[in-house]
Parts: sequence; structure tokens; C-alpha cells
Amino acid sequence: MTYHLDGAVIPTGFDVPVEPLRRAAHFTGEPGCIAEARAFAAVFLEQLRTEWCATIDERTDGAALLVVSELVTNADRYSNGPYILELEGTDTSLTVAVYDSSATLPRVFPRDPRRVGRHGLEIVRALARDISVERVPVGKRVRAVLSLDGG
Repeated sequence: MTYHLDGAVIPTGFDVPVEPLRRAAHFTGEPGCIAEARAFAAVFLEQLRTEWCATIDERTDGAALLVVSELVTNADRYSNGPYILELEGTDTSLTVAVYDSSATLPRVFPRDPRRVGRHGLEIVRALARDISVERVPVGKRVRAVLSLDGG
């Protein structure tokens, strides 16, 4: 925003674009990595509350941590190597992206409450407003976007 006072332009600083908060963590796949990824995401959500004044209620907090758990668990279980968790957020949205070394794209199974396991992507699809999967030069990226503003 810029104010004009008697022909003088007075910048207020509010018109400067602000970059989203971004953090990334590398995981080896050793035991405990999934819990570490959830802890990393919990710290990130707290940073969003502090630095972006994001209003993240308990339900949204739980949904975000569940999405992180599901995506990291899939990377841990189905890739042959380390994986990267990348988080990006503002006061209105959170993007969770997981890169792994497997080029095999995840399958979405039809809903079946009798099926044991393989519900991860189904859960993520229910919680995220957008989900994408793409191959990258060293494997794939699974990306989920969650709304933080109740939308």
C-alpha cells in the first residue's frame, strides 16, 4: 500500500510481496523417521501460527499431521532410498510435498471398508483440497494442499 501526501509518495511497507514460509527435511528411512517427520511438521505449524498469524484449529492441525504421516509412510514403505519432506505455508494454506526415489506412481484404490491397508492416498484425498503426483528426475513427488482457513 502506498499513501500520497501532497504529491509525495510514502511507502508503508505493506505493498512488498511476502514469501511463504518454507522448510524441508531429509529422511533416511531409518526407524523413527515417520515420527521425526510429524515432529518437524508440528514445529512448522507452530511457526505458521507465530510468523504468519495462521489460525490453525485442533482439527486442522490433526489433519495436517495425518497427511504428513500418510505421505511419508508411503515414501518410507514403497521407495528404495531416502525421501524429502517439503512444507510451504501461509495463513490460509499448507502444502505438503514428499519426494522419493521410486518412479512408480501411487495407486488409488476404490473405496472398500473391508480392505485392510492401502487407504493412505484415500485419506489424503479426503483431507486435502488438491493433490498431485508427478515424476521427477530421481523418482516422484506427491503434493497435497490443505486449507488452513476453514475452506
